[in-house]
Order: sequence, then structure tokens, then C-alpha cells
Amino acid sequence: MRPQPLISVTDVVRSSRFYQELLGCESGHGGREYERLLRDGRLVLQLHAFEVEHHHGRIGDEALRPYGNGVALWFEVDDFDAAAGRAQALEAEIVRPPHRNPPDGPGGPDHRELWLRDPDGYLVVLASPDGESPWPDPRVG
Repeated sequence: MRPQPLISVTDVVRSSRFYQELLGCESGHGGREYERLLRDGRLVLQLHAFEVEHHHGRIGDEALRPYGNGVALWFEVDDFDAAAGRAQALEAEIVRPPHRNPPDGPGGPDHRELWLRDPDGYLVVLASPDGESPWPDPRVG
């Protein structure tokens, strides 16, 4: 199985540029109504305009806010520090700055996370690979 997440957005072109920069991916379709974002030839995320129905009807209701309430778009990135720098360059709203999960002690994924908002307000989490930030941190002390 391979996940193929799709979110409705207010501006496909703007969101495409945002995610391409943030995740280091590329356009696999392009357009104002629909976009497929790829990294290393693999589908990462699909973007669909709220107002476009295509053959399947509308995906979301633009009037309902906040978009994606209760959903986090979670991406494991191999280049966490670079991705955090890209989020800063994009001036994305930071919800939780870079931190370790769990914050102290062993267990859990032992990785770093950055929580932010995309241009439509969707919650996006960037995470380093599991085990990347072990406890105790050998880089400290």
C-alpha cells in the first residue's frame, strides 16, 4: 500500500509552490485545478481546487473552516535541518518549533519534529527519521 493524500486548497498554484519548496518535490501535473507533487518519482501529495468538481464532485467545502481540522499532514524528511530552513524562508506560521519527540527520556520515535501551517492553514509536520535523535543525545555533553 502507498498513501496518496489529497487536500483541497484555495489556490493550487500557490500551494504547489509552497510544498515544492518545503518538501523539495516537483510538479507532476501542474495547473490551476489539480496538482500531483512528486519526489524521486513517487507521489507525495495531491492538491485539488475547492471549487472544481471534475467528474467526482467537489472534494471539500471552502466555507467550512478551519480546513483539515483534526488532520496533520505528516512528512518524514531525510534533510530535517534543511527542511526547517526552507520553512523559515517561506515564512510559514510555526505552530511548534523544532523539538525532540519525546521531549525527554527514551522511547517513542526518537526523532525531531517541526509543526507549521501551510497557506490554507492545514497543519503540516516535518519529522526526521525515527531514531535520528536518540536519548540521551550523544551530541550533548
